[in-house]
Amino acid sequence: MTETRYYEVAGHRFSVSGEAKHFTLMQNYEPFESAKGETVFTLAIGKGDTPEYTEDLRQEDEGQTIVCGKTDDVLPVFEFIWWGVTAGWLICSADYREGRLVTAGKHTKMSIDNALMIMFALAAADKGTVLFHAAVVSYEGKGYMFLGPSGTGKSTHASLWQRYIAGTALVNDDNPIVRIDKKGGAMVYGSPWSGKTPCYRNVSYPLGGIVLLSQAPYNKIERLNGIYAYAALMESISGKRWDERIADGLHQTENALASSIPVWHLECLPDEEAAKLCNETITR
Repeated sequence: MTETRYYEVAGHRFSVSGEAKHFTLMQNYEPFESAKGETVFTLAIGKGDTPEYTEDLRQEDEGQTIVCGKTDDVLPVFEFIWWGVTAGWLICSADYREGRLVTAGKHTKMSIDNALMIMFALAAADKGTVLFHAAVVSYEGKGYMFLGPSGTGKSTHASLWQRYIAGTALVNDDNPIVRIDKKGGAMVYGSPWSGKTPCYRNVSYPLGGIVLLSQAPYNKIERLNGIYAYAALMESISGKRWDERIADGLHQTENALASSIPVWHLECLPDEEAAKLCNETITR
C-alpha cells in the first residue's frame, strides 16, 4: 500500500510517496517530519520501466556515480550507480517540482537519498536556498561552515573544534543547507543528508563565518574578499548551472553570501593549534 509523508528542511516542505518498506530506509528523515501542506516538490517511489535517455554528464566520487541526462521529450533524468550497479533512475518535471524514482532493487536507500538531495537542491535554487558540500559546527549561538574538496579534512577540522573548543557541537558533516532570509541574513540548517557521519539534526543557526580549508605543513588563516570569496563558495554548492533558472538563483545566493558573510582561507595541519587559530580568528 502506498502512503505519503511530509518533511520540512530549511523551511521548505516536500512530500514522499512510497510503500512502508521505503520509509523503513528513511530514518534519517524522521527529525524533519512535517504536517501536510504546500510543497516545493513531490517524489513518488516505485518500480517501473527503465527510462531511455541521452547522457549529458556524469559525476563520480568514491564508488558512487550520478549520470545526468534527458529523455526524448527533454525531461531531466538522473541514474544512480553504486560500484558499477545501478540503484535507480530519477525522472523529473522540467521545473523539478515533481519527481518519480524508479528503483532497481539494489542500494535503494542510496537512490532515495540522492533523489531527494537533487530535487531539494534544484527545486529550491531560486528560493535563496543552497545545498553545500561542507561540515558545520555551532558555537556560541552561531554556525560555522568548513569547505573544501573531498579529502581536504572538513570532518577532521569539525571534530577538532568539538575536541578542543568547549561549547562546540556538530550540526551536519556533509550536506548542510544555507538560506538567505527576507532581511538578507543567512541561516545554516541541519539536513537529512550527512555523509559518513550520521548527524541528522533539525536545527538552525545564524551563519557566522565560512572557512575554505586546504592542507599545509603549517597553520595560517586569511580573509577572502570579492571574487575570491565568491569562487570559494561556488565550488562547494550543488546545482545544474547550465539551467538558466537554477544558475540565476545560485548566483544571487552566492553573491549575497560573499557580500555579507566573512569567508576565510585556512591552510592547516590537522591539529589543536589549527582549530584554536581558526576559532579565535573567525568568532571575534
